[in-house]
Amino acid sequence: MHGYRIKEHIEKNFGHMWSINHGQIYQSLKKMEDEGLVCMVEVSPSDNGGPHKKSYSITDKGREEFAEWLADDPEGQMLLRDPFLTRFVFFDFGDRERALEIIQGQIDLYEKQLARRTENVPRRQLQGIYVSLVADLGVSFNEMYVEWLKRAYTEISESDDADWPRAVGANSLVD
Repeated sequence: MHGYRIKEHIEKNFGHMWSINHGQIYQSLKKMEDEGLVCMVEVSPSDNGGPHKKSYSITDKGREEFAEWLADDPEGQMLLRDPFLTRFVFFDFGDRERALEIIQGQIDLYEKQLARRTENVPRRQLQGIYVSLVADLGVSFNEMYVEWLKRAYTEISESDDADWPRAVGANSLVD
């Protein structure tokens, strides 16, 4: 499988748990190749043209490392890494109407994602119990997040906070 296809697969199947960029993929593949965990074969372009591709496959050593990784204890607690939530914390220092626009955009985005995930549940159920359960978690998380976003939108739009926007430095998070 080549790097672009790996990224596509991760986004399609694990996007609610993990995001990755092309740079990370190719850097990780190079490191795994150097460690003998995967091997790379250059694939010539087809008769229709196109770029040369590097196709990667797992080695026996890679299978052994993967089996060890599966058997190890998890690395720790779940991390919720969302650039939107980082920005959300600071909305108090900006324009309320713009904050509401951004929140509405997130509601729209996550409702579309929820519809897509819900549509994919039957297909995920065919992929085994573990994939099915993670797909269910993705749907449940999406539902909860949309509900929270809608509640946040309502509470912010109905609040009468006279100190909006708050000045940086005045009882702020950055003091």
